[in-house]
Amino acid sequence: MNENILKKYARLAIYSGINVQPGQLLIINANVRDYQFVEYCVEYAYQKGAGSVVVKWGNENTSHMAYQYESLESLSEVADWEVERVKYEHEKGACYLSIASSTPDLMSDIDPEKMQKSRIAYMKKMKPFMNYTMNNEGQWCVIALPNPTWAKKVFPDKNEDDAVKALWEAILYAVRVREDNDPISEWQQHDESLKKHCDILNDYQFEKLHFKNEKGTDLYVGLVKNHIWVGGGCTTPKGVFFNPNMPTEECFCMPDRNNVNGIVYASKPLSYSGKVIDDFWFKFENGKVVTYGALKHQESLKHLLDTDEGSRYLGEVALIGYDSPISNLGILFYNTLFDENASCHLALGNCYPENVQGGTEMEEEQLRNAGGNTSMNHVDFMFGTADMSVTGIKTDGTEVTIFENGNFVI
Repeated sequence: MNENILKKYARLAIYSGINVQPGQLLIINANVRDYQFVEYCVEYAYQKGAGSVVVKWGNENTSHMAYQYESLESLSEVADWEVERVKYEHEKGACYLSIASSTPDLMSDIDPEKMQKSRIAYMKKMKPFMNYTMNNEGQWCVIALPNPTWAKKVFPDKNEDDAVKALWEAILYAVRVREDNDPISEWQQHDESLKKHCDILNDYQFEKLHFKNEKGTDLYVGLVKNHIWVGGGCTTPKGVFFNPNMPTEECFCMPDRNNVNGIVYASKPLSYSGKVIDDFWFKFENGKVVTYGALKHQESLKHLLDTDEGSRYLGEVALIGYDSPISNLGILFYNTLFDENASCHLALGNCYPENVQGGTEMEEEQLRNAGGNTSMNHVDFMFGTADMSVTGIKTDGTEVTIFENGNFVI
């Protein structure tokens, strides 16, 4: 990929994605293979006025070795200095840029119980700090870069160089970066377009949504009272606007954790903890997953659902038209950041407090009383299809068609 495009993408991430502020601490999480792109991000961050930039380097191959060779006791140990570091970052008002470049199925040979228990240990230790990003107290943004193994998974019929090139092209298309455009301006327009859809949905204040398609999905998802549909960028309490996900095509809201009933069939595989869970489904009763199944890696699905009580309840429902830019690429990315933006999706686990009036000021118990779900997890899975119908049901029983044949009609 040429230098000009890389710099354009890096600038977009810093200016429109994370929108680092003068004097602010920026934390960048990235793979060591992406050092050149990270250098561009660091330079643009300082040019924009960042007070300090700290890069946390990772390597998924060495992470795989840790799961392979370390004991469960060692993997489950979270050092006090790690906790203190995060506490310090939050006290300093840090913002976070995550540059994802993971390999689907990398962890397919790792014992899922080993991964689950180490993840739970880490999440329990870090739970006091979850609200920082879930409440948008500081800016955060996730973008992605290709790697050869991921590219070959997406484009198995191409040689490695051509596969990487094709994945680059798909990623840049999804994030609106081209040789001849101003992506920052295009993102401003995109955010405004998503907000218009959200405004329409917020005016209706539906009691619940009914999803149905020929795949077998027949699901009623209740929405909390005084809910707020959100799409595109978000704003911190200090008034800083940022885009958490690049790309994004969704309008999302908060389900009533105790008012979800029916069955839902996933329309795309789920890449979770380095494993690709395929052809899976969930049955909900009074909000809770009561039965489920998967063609591949069902054990990993079980570990996800058993993480904590909230992992069997929904924390997010998102609407995305099937005739959308990422969907029209016709590519299965095996990466939730992209695949969730090609399809209506749901998330098991924690809700976003911004999706209910006053939610960001609520304590955990207040949020649950309002119908929101709390959990250490937040895992999106896709269920939208070309024939999906979505009906909004108002408190008086009035029904309004939101989707026909997979797309918005309101």
